[in-house]
Amino acid sequence: MKRLSLLLAVALGLATAVSARPTVIECWFVEDAGGGKLAKKPAALLLRQGAESPPLRPDLAPERYLKIHDPAGALQAAFRQYPRDAPAPRCEMSLYVPLPASAKWLSGLTPEQSCPRALDGTWLMVSMSSPFLSLSSLLRPQSEPQPEPALITMATAVLTVFTHTPTPRIPMGQDALLDLSFAYVPLTPKAPSLAPGPPPFGLEWRRQHLGKGHLLLAVTPGLNGQVPAAREGAVAFAAWDDDEPWGPWTGNGTFWLPAVRPSQEGTYLATVHLPYLQGQITLELAVLKPPKVALTPAPLVWAAPGEAPPELLCLVSHFYPSHGLEVEWELRGGPEGRLQKAEGQRWLSALRHHSDGSLSLSAHLQLPPVTSEQHGARYACRVHHPSLSALGRSAEVTLQVAGLSGPSLEDGIGLFLSAFLLLGLLKALGWAAAYLTTQNSMEKKTE
Repeated sequence: MKRLSLLLAVALGLATAVSARPTVIECWFVEDAGGGKLAKKPAALLLRQGAESPPLRPDLAPERYLKIHDPAGALQAAFRQYPRDAPAPRCEMSLYVPLPASAKWLSGLTPEQSCPRALDGTWLMVSMSSPFLSLSSLLRPQSEPQPEPALITMATAVLTVFTHTPTPRIPMGQDALLDLSFAYVPLTPKAPSLAPGPPPFGLEWRRQHLGKGHLLLAVTPGLNGQVPAAREGAVAFAAWDDDEPWGPWTGNGTFWLPAVRPSQEGTYLATVHLPYLQGQITLELAVLKPPKVALTPAPLVWAAPGEAPPELLCLVSHFYPSHGLEVEWELRGGPEGRLQKAEGQRWLSALRHHSDGSLSLSAHLQLPPVTSEQHGARYACRVHHPSLSALGRSAEVTLQVAGLSGPSLEDGIGLFLSAFLLLGLLKALGWAAAYLTTQNSMEKKTE
């Protein structure tokens, strides 16, 4: 009975997971309108469907209402981890023309520059992006839409490339691991001219930073040609996941970059090359380092009633990036006994740059004169940064008003004078004792 309950729970869980995946993805079909302008028309992708007929979409032209045939299951795998309550990804669709890769190190993929006749016809490229998914898929639609009740065009997902980490946030100094998966469905399975097994492919990772593009890694599993050397210690786990003779096939191109630095953040382009077909996705890598916060003077700051305490200095050090950093001054306690914004003149120093790429600055607060009611109040410097939680990070000092928790200023002066006089008296007694001892010694020698 327990085993049956467990199986039922697992089945319900799988059903919930499947139902959480989107059924229809709304897209925009983008095409050249001439004169350097683009035109957008509504489109939709039907990813999965039960036994019922496709839903009617009279608002869409049949060639822009696509029912996806996905033999490799790549689209379903891409959405398997998609959060249920997350908004649908942004989706754009455009025409695609198969062409050989332009890079010399990929020339072995296309020894013949002319595309095979099997690639003739209309091709579409679909791009999806969200904080949880970046996906590109090449679709081969049928020439004619299916008849009513719903006019819809069947399309096969031939090459699909995706990642579940489109916006990785990597702590500075740690390794970056960017996942990449892809799938390929051959258009002519079991063709006599094709060798069994997955085809050779090319994989490249590039970074765009400050308007410049850099090739970090290029690999061609299955080919013997020379490729550019890897840069910055980058490594890719590039291989097909299976060796089925006629496909479809799934592959892995996960990218590893050791000990990332601020100079390595930016847009990363991952491209999978097959003969005459290319799939590319983008990732936005951000490097983060949380700030250290220290407040001086600490842990106590002294002031007399009616006087201003010493300037408070909050050191915010070794953080990255600079944008998103906020410094707040808080007052806890005091006459009102609640948390409030601290009064006073405040300013920030200029940024200081360190050799590792991190940054530092100092925040200053000059408090107004205090009253005896503010004794015991705590001043806090609270720092907010993208690398920290919503509460941020803080440091604090306690205000001590002289005369309330110890000797007053006048008492301190009196104690100082008393100590000074006592010290003088002790020295005088010492001198007198030394003089008497000397006199007694001289008298004994005379006798």
